[in-house]
Amino acid sequence: MSTNLSANHSSEEALLDRVIRGLFLVALFLFFSALMMAFVLVLQTPAGSSISQAMNSLFALDSVQMWWYVTRAAGLTGYFLLWLSMAWGLAISTKILSPAIEGSFAYDFHEFLSLLGIGFVILHVVVLLFDRFLPFSLTETLIPFIDTYRPFWVGLGIIGFYLFLLVTVTFYMRKIIGPQAFRSIHALSLIGYLGATLHGLFAGTDSALLMTKLLYAFTFIVIVFLTAYWLVIVNLNKREKAQLAAKAAVAKRQAERMRLNQR
Repeated sequence: MSTNLSANHSSEEALLDRVIRGLFLVALFLFFSALMMAFVLVLQTPAGSSISQAMNSLFALDSVQMWWYVTRAAGLTGYFLLWLSMAWGLAISTKILSPAIEGSFAYDFHEFLSLLGIGFVILHVVVLLFDRFLPFSLTETLIPFIDTYRPFWVGLGIIGFYLFLLVTVTFYMRKIIGPQAFRSIHALSLIGYLGATLHGLFAGTDSALLMTKLLYAFTFIVIVFLTAYWLVIVNLNKREKAQLAAKAAVAKRQAERMRLNQR
């Protein structure tokens, strides 16, 4: 009895710790997002002109090429990290690399990759507000399909980012929303990844380069393979459960017949 109480207490403590950590990360993300947006707005006011001039003298922030290089590098890095998080998560689900990828470390690394990828995507978006080569307004970076530069493909990227953000947030709410809802929401990451890939391929200025095309092709093929493999595993598991349930039902009926015959 005491062992069960201790196990339940430990489980509750683990759940509480994960919820607190998740809420802290969400609050931290919102804080830094608000801080970056406030900084952008301040620089656009007369009061922020002196700050802007000081930063220009230190880092040459008034260079057109500088911001353009940063946003391109951040976008490609964020895409690669989110792809790696997707591939890692599918490898965990399918156990295709077991026992090399398993245990708490595998889940923690999956979580870390997601957060790091989202961080680079946020950097990619924020830098666009500073860029003068292809400037974006705050509303154009937040609302899909309203910008003037390839609005459809940019909008797909915005939607993909929101889906990745939703999946990452619900990762900390798994015990609250339940496993079924968590799996359903987690599957949206596939749609988010597709949106991010199409965004990079048709809206990214580096997509004409051979290396970038190879990057998108390789990453996309890996995800398609792992997704197909995952669907096969899920289907086999459902069949196995159905067969076990059918065998259990037959065994139950046979046991009932034996009891009736014994009477």
